[in-house]
Amino acid sequence: MQKKKSAPATDSSKADSARAMYFGDKINEDGAIALADMKMGDKKEMKVKLTGEVEAVCQKKGCWMDLKNPNGESMRVTFKDYAFFMPKDCAGKTAIVEGVASVEETSVADQKEYAKDAGKSKEEITAIKEPKKELVFEASGVILK
Repeated sequence: MQKKKSAPATDSSKADSARAMYFGDKINEDGAIALADMKMGDKKEMKVKLTGEVEAVCQKKGCWMDLKNPNGESMRVTFKDYAFFMPKDCAGKTAIVEGVASVEETSVADQKEYAKDAGKSKEEITAIKEPKKELVFEASGVILK
């Protein structure tokens, strides 16, 4: 029988942390900010720890995921050195990611590959015609809840 620890956490958050899965470098939730609260300003890249909802994940092998951003643009998350992957059924879960956020231009070819990996329709893939400047993230560690 385990002793109950006195903590400000609610029963549901205790249950959530018990179900957490860790990928890559072992990280914790301390200091994580919501994706919506991240401000890049004039910076081209920034080391940060973020939390957000997984919107989509690569359906081939889990080699990338998109986090929902309240501004309507999702943020693509890839994994440092291609060293780990996410479960293909993690959409809708909360992710805490630690690593480097940057603004990059994603080529048409890469956008089409991501769309194909996400299971988008042929029409949606064909409609991609322009490179896209977007916020991307390379995670060294991920907690999935």
